[in-house]
Amino acid sequence: MSIKRFLESLTFEKAPGPSPSFSIFDVIKALGIIDEAGSVGRGKLSEKLRLGRGATRTLLARLVEARLISISRSGCSLTSEGRKLWGRIKEIIPHVSEIGQNELTFATHNVVVQVRGRGEKVGKGLEQRDAAVRAGAKGAITLIYRDEKLMLPTITDDAARSYPMAYQQITRLLDLKENDVVIIVCADSLKDAEYGALAAAWTIV
Repeated sequence: MSIKRFLESLTFEKAPGPSPSFSIFDVIKALGIIDEAGSVGRGKLSEKLRLGRGATRTLLARLVEARLISISRSGCSLTSEGRKLWGRIKEIIPHVSEIGQNELTFATHNVVVQVRGRGEKVGKGLEQRDAAVRAGAKGAITLIYRDEKLMLPTITDDAARSYPMAYQQITRLLDLKENDVVIIVCADSLKDAEYGALAAAWTIV
């Protein structure tokens, strides 16, 4: 099973019981939070995910069932399988973070996501924009790193010349390699920008 299908399977409805009220992006973010913290309590995880206690409890139960985390008195920790999976996710999506205002941003909160070596999967960037909007963002701009230049499909083949501030911020944050995809997602809230970024990236994973 591919990493994408495996992660999506964690959000499938299972009988008996209610349909999960969390998304694939909650799963990815939860794994990242647990990895960074080493061990984190359920309440703190719920707070960081901005997810209800019940949904967080169900999410954690799914992660335990999949043998990705273990839960003890000190909190939730990644198992060896969980660390291996998170490592594979980071190979594909090595960077997600806030980015400052620049010529390509147009909302209060802006997040940049890097997807490794998936440039050939990008058309005009419309699929990534639409996925980000469905996740709550206001829009997204997709760029491709090719021949040591950042290009914006159908707009410019040299973002360094056309959008110097954005280019400087991106290259300061990211270690770009040939055929990497960079998506800037803009939203009115940080969570919508983050989840919009993951949704946009998910279209080419």
